[in-house]
Amino acid sequence: MASDEPQVTLGNVSGSTFAIGSHAHAESHHHGASGSQADEELLAAVRELRADLARVRGTEQTAALGTALAETEDEITSTGQAGPTRRQRLRELLTDSQSLLSVLASAGALAGLLGM
Repeated sequence: MASDEPQVTLGNVSGSTFAIGSHAHAESHHHGASGSQADEELLAAVRELRADLARVRGTEQTAALGTALAETEDEITSTGQAGPTRRQRLRELLTDSQSLLSVLASAGALAGLLGM
């Protein structure tokens, strides 16, 4: 390589669109980050319940629910949706945490969005 040639270094390019060359053309068709309205509502409810869980006394059940909520948030933000298995796991954890449903409005809202 000649010393006068420009040097290009690319780091993490996930979620990026670029083209290289004199006649290059780039189009962006990113999937995953934008989900349905239902998934957007679910994401908002998940975030609200996570925030509320930080204000209650922690138990094994709330810790498991908190972990599942974090994983759900990650899944929705990276793929645009929460899969059926993830939704079922949340239903199970909310069922196990029935006392939260009556105390935290956010838990009740999430339960409603999950069809409980």
